[in-house]
Amino acid sequence: MNKNTPVRFITILLISFVLLAKTPVAMANQSIPDQYPGSLLYSAPVEFIPNVWTSTGATEPSGYDNAGHNNNLNFLITGDGVIVINGGGSYGLAKALHDEIKKVTDQPVKLVVNENGQGHAMLGNSYWAELDVPIIAHEDAAAEFDERGLDILDSAKGRLRERADKTTVKLPDMTFSESKDISMGSMKVILLYSGPAHSPGDIQVWLPEEKLVISGDIAFNDRMLPIFDGIDTAAWIDTWNNKFEKLGAVYVIPGHGNPTNMALVRRYTLDYLIFLRAKIRELIDNGGGLEEAFYIDQSKYKNWHTFKEVATRNAGRVFEQMEFE
Repeated sequence: MNKNTPVRFITILLISFVLLAKTPVAMANQSIPDQYPGSLLYSAPVEFIPNVWTSTGATEPSGYDNAGHNNNLNFLITGDGVIVINGGGSYGLAKALHDEIKKVTDQPVKLVVNENGQGHAMLGNSYWAELDVPIIAHEDAAAEFDERGLDILDSAKGRLRERADKTTVKLPDMTFSESKDISMGSMKVILLYSGPAHSPGDIQVWLPEEKLVISGDIAFNDRMLPIFDGIDTAAWIDTWNNKFEKLGAVYVIPGHGNPTNMALVRRYTLDYLIFLRAKIRELIDNGGGLEEAFYIDQSKYKNWHTFKEVATRNAGRVFEQMEFE
């Protein structure tokens, strides 16, 4: 405990009260293709709680207009250096984030954390590697990017065109399997792999003193989560209930969507997964098939961002998984 601990604790309590009282948290506006026109970043970084910054990505699919910035890019100012969480979706996005970091601190970036093996977490590694900043990820995320990195890069170049210039595949320098203490300066920081969730190697960045978790893609806010081929939704629910929720986080910076509290990410993630699985189970028990799954009534979520893009596909993929459970 340092001399700033009482001030930090009081600040956390005050922010906690505001966060828990404000429901719902304001959503990003999808009608605005770029909320920060002076940068490749979709939005300017904001200080969510003291020394924890996030640049919230667009709550829509990655594309040219949002420069591939549709996830959250975060950084921690520790007093002895900066920890960046997510390499970014391109060389240019990583550089744009670094430009913003240098506006608020003269502390150097000393570590980059990739929260999963997707392109928007790892393609920016190519920028950080030029600066000799070490990069760490879960072993499963590194293996995923090693296997699919070139395809992920080609896809990004197709969407982003010149906005993907100088982007290459750069694997993490270090990996871990279950947990890793990366505490730095005055900040205790722990990387956690809680179990299967949205994509291989999804991890959480846990700040126990602040009761804040940077969740990775285990948790979504403001938008409908996409269910990809190979996602085990039952395992995702188990991971949430048995590990993620038990952290007791007051603050959550989700993988996608505005920083918030546990109640809102539970609504946008766990509650939706439970709802969809229950609907598919009912359909299967009544002898229904895949085609009928596409017509399951998800209209209660029709105002969520990305509903039109992913709702029907989500139902089909959950059916294909559950029919053999």
